[in-house]
Amino acid sequence: MSTRAPTPQLQLHQPRLAEMVAQLLRDRILSGELKDGDALPKQEELLTEFRISKPSLREALRILEAEGLITVRRGNQGGAIVHVPQASNAAYMIDLVLRAQNVQLEDVGAALALLEPLCASLCAMRSDRRKAVMPRLRAAHRAAVEAVDDEIEFTQRSRRFHEELVELCGNQTLILVVGALETLWSGQEQRWAERAAKAGGFPAREQRLAGMRAHERLLKLVEAGDHVALNEAARKHLDATQRYALSDERDDVAPHAE
Repeated sequence: MSTRAPTPQLQLHQPRLAEMVAQLLRDRILSGELKDGDALPKQEELLTEFRISKPSLREALRILEAEGLITVRRGNQGGAIVHVPQASNAAYMIDLVLRAQNVQLEDVGAALALLEPLCASLCAMRSDRRKAVMPRLRAAHRAAVEAVDDEIEFTQRSRRFHEELVELCGNQTLILVVGALETLWSGQEQRWAERAAKAGGFPAREQRLAGMRAHERLLKLVEAGDHVALNEAARKHLDATQRYALSDERDDVAPHAE
């Protein structure tokens, strides 16, 4: 007489309590219910609300801390402070991934050479560009021109003009993604400028002024709304300026976010 094999029981894998609590708190942070700088409710309140053990709550908080969403303070003044994700968080994570994959610095520059001109074109396509875009771009340009005789300050302010082209493009996803790459590249240019200034190899004043004339052309094209010509002009300008930052970094991987 044959015996019938028992039917295997379906096992349902439920998320751990700590992960569930972390998700609930994460949703409150991302939705804006908990704002940047807010303190999480006290441990006793969280334990009562979620009806979990202290070890599970501690693990939930560790998950959020590892994600950079909170900072847990120990001791008598303990508690957890909320941190809303910023573009700098994205830059840091992208930097780690690029370093882990041994991505060369030229790769970051090539990505920017494609994406920054796109952002500039979007600035030119904005119907409100004369009020929402041009004042900030002009201010960034004036600041760079005023600093033309200070090599380090000039580098920072000139980079700021490029960052503004991204921040003003109007597309939030591009602002985040390209902004993260801008953060990496700006850090690299700053380190290059400091080395070049010390070694006496910083571009001459006339070369800096030529860069400012290129910025003036970009400004005119943005104001005119000529996004096609602007895309090409921005690409050529980036190709010229990136050579400096890459000149003594051929063997470097992607720069560390600062």
